[in-house]
Amino acid sequence: MTVPLLLVDGHNLLHRAYFGFAARIFNRDKTIDRTGVFGFAALLRKAQAQHAAGFELFVVFDAEDGSQARAELDSGYKAQRTAPDPGLIESLPLVKAALDHCHVRWIEQDGCEADDVIATLTTQARAGGRPVDVMSTDKDYIQLLSDTRVRLLNTGMALERRYTTGAHIPLRYGVRAEQWADYRALTGDPADNIPGLRGVGPKTAARLLADGRRLEHIPDTELRPAWSEQWGQVRRWREMIKLDMKADLPEALLTALPTPPLPGAPALLQDLDLW
Repeated sequence: MTVPLLLVDGHNLLHRAYFGFAARIFNRDKTIDRTGVFGFAALLRKAQAQHAAGFELFVVFDAEDGSQARAELDSGYKAQRTAPDPGLIESLPLVKAALDHCHVRWIEQDGCEADDVIATLTTQARAGGRPVDVMSTDKDYIQLLSDTRVRLLNTGMALERRYTTGAHIPLRYGVRAEQWADYRALTGDPADNIPGLRGVGPKTAARLLADGRRLEHIPDTELRPAWSEQWGQVRRWREMIKLDMKADLPEALLTALPTPPLPGAPALLQDLDLW
């Protein structure tokens, strides 16, 4: 039996958990904020119950130095981001302890961003014939959707809109999944401080990339002089946006075995003596 794989973008889910609850969740004496670990456990359990029963779950976190390689290409990469909330940082080791307690495997690979690790694990799993879902709100994972057995899962959406597949991308953006890095290099990605070409919005980018073209296929005659002057930078942005499908990872990270049903968040925090 081929066990499907759910790869979870750990920091992305923790951010949702920490900031997404209407009220803060404290321990019993109301002195310690447990929203991050409680929310993470609750959201992951709900995702498993609703969408990934019988799947192997695997969580990937960004390394502290994960952005370094891309920042060396462009010092502005993610430079606009402020320091994370201290409570978010304090939640991270608790989340990892909770995953260990639930027998959910995870990795924080030195020198790697989570999206490159997830792209590499997706490539490995698909080579073995396993369907893969990626749980994240990060649109960079659209690059993986050129494979019809890969889906993106966003549990923050309405139930009927939670999955994104490669078939959705041309309808939404006017380009194919495999063109996503080209498209984002043109339009920009504010989350990563990539400005894109001035004057190029989604419609213009889709027109420039019509018929499956990549940046190197766009004729000079279709580019404004100001765009031509920046074209080298645009191609560097594309390299920064591209996912690394061959990140250097330890062997045998995936078990190909279903993850047992996760406990409820209150019971889990009780077991970990976090209440």
